[in-house]
Amino acid sequence: MLYELSQLLDINLFGYISVRAGFSFFIAFVLTLLIMPKYLAWAISKKANQPISKYVPAHEGKRHTPTMGGAVFLVSTLIAALLTVNLGNLYIWGGLITLIGFGLVGFKDDIGKILAADNLEGLTPKGKMGLQILAAILATGVLLYAGFPTDFYIPFLKTPLFDLGYFAIPFWILVFLATTNAVNLTDGLDGLATVPSIIALFSLGAIIYVTGHAIFSQYLLVPNIKGVGEVMILATALAGGLLGFLWYNCYPAEIFMGDTGSLAIGGFLAYLAILGKSEVLLILIGLVFVIETVSVILQVGSFKLRKKRIFRMAPIHHHFELKNWAENKIIVRFWLISFIANLLALISFKFR
Repeated sequence: MLYELSQLLDINLFGYISVRAGFSFFIAFVLTLLIMPKYLAWAISKKANQPISKYVPAHEGKRHTPTMGGAVFLVSTLIAALLTVNLGNLYIWGGLITLIGFGLVGFKDDIGKILAADNLEGLTPKGKMGLQILAAILATGVLLYAGFPTDFYIPFLKTPLFDLGYFAIPFWILVFLATTNAVNLTDGLDGLATVPSIIALFSLGAIIYVTGHAIFSQYLLVPNIKGVGEVMILATALAGGLLGFLWYNCYPAEIFMGDTGSLAIGGFLAYLAILGKSEVLLILIGLVFVIETVSVILQVGSFKLRKKRIFRMAPIHHHFELKNWAENKIIVRFWLISFIANLLALISFKFR
């Protein structure tokens, strides 16, 4: 609406991506703060609580904590986006499809768990993966339709290594699947996934803004892709929604985001990384998510090969819980790791 208003009334202020990004952030933030209490009251009355695995340590007190809070910040994000973005931009539609598609997969999984009152119910692993692949294909289809370049870049080099061509399709789908499941694994403690997601959104939002800016991209020696900078507005909207959600999700959490939130966040982070030609750099930007995922892979692999565990429990945040670290200490230290990793990722743009 703001973009159309700027065109209709010739208001230059609303034509700037940075201005509309600021508006989208605050609109999503305020909407989440306002809607969440109403959702909390409804969720408590309907007993839409988060089923807790019996294997998870010291979480008995969280069995009555409502879940699916991700639906609230997603709705707030979508409203903020519709009010601020240029809906004529195809990359915006790719972002909206990503958020809605992966959010719906998570919603279906959450509903199954809530109705069965069992964390092991919901979608089957194959069913969940199949729907995630479908959502990834839809987002990838938008990129291909928009004529998005398939060059493959790595940090510290100003030119692409090679052109992926048709191999970009399976590669992008893999990025989507890896990121969504990594964020999903991290969402195990109060606010643990929320803050690293906000930090990553700002980092990737800055990267795609530069990528879409003719002058900045030339100065920083990054590829210039016309139109992708608009998606920064969607990134700041989601960051604003997540910050509003953090008000209720910080320790001790009043609500959890559920798979509805974590899968949508992961899918959108992957989408931003692809738009910014930062798929490899995403490993550093999402370092906390990578650490959590690698801990699970190592644990499972070690147990299958050696019948021994590396960690007391995986994902690794449960390992530290079993070592009697206070929950809020684990959370804040992981936040610090995320902040430092993102600073390093952004600094790397000067070394090309």
